[in-house]
Amino acid sequence: MHGERSVYDSDWVSLRLTDVEIPGMRRFEHHVVRVPFPAVGVVVHDEARGVLLLWRHRFITGTWGYEVPAGRVEAGETLEEAAVREVREETGWVPTGLRLMHAFHPTNGLSDHRFVLFLADGAEQVGEPEHPEESERVEWLPAEEVVARLRAGEVLDGLSLAALLWWTAFERAGPSPAR
Repeated sequence: MHGERSVYDSDWVSLRLTDVEIPGMRRFEHHVVRVPFPAVGVVVHDEARGVLLLWRHRFITGTWGYEVPAGRVEAGETLEEAAVREVREETGWVPTGLRLMHAFHPTNGLSDHRFVLFLADGAEQVGEPEHPEESERVEWLPAEEVVARLRAGEVLDGLSLAALLWWTAFERAGPSPAR
């Protein structure tokens, strides 16, 4: 990288043009979306209740789908604090037994945005969602129903899809001994 210049900046996102040269290749400019904060998502799983999910509409894509509680990490928050806050605000439940599942860059050819996924082994209801506009409904779905909703294509956002697929593939039967 030889440099970078701003095309657009806001508190949420910036669009940059980077001056890049790959060794042995030509030099070129590449658009990069920079996001100044990571996002967290939480699979809240309770043996008796199932998985806590939101059913919501996304106006950008014009789609409805199931999502895990998720959102940006605010200034001064740890990843864990943000995960707990997002679950509480969006669902009215406080997650318990929170642990890291995985972290990744969803579009690393375009953006530096980072998603951090957590698993909670339960939750305690503390009230109603603080942001009821975030979803049409909040519900617990049995584990097999979550798998059915995944297969039916009713989980459309990348963070939720990755979190639930990771949970389904690696966490559902319990953490591996190597963890």
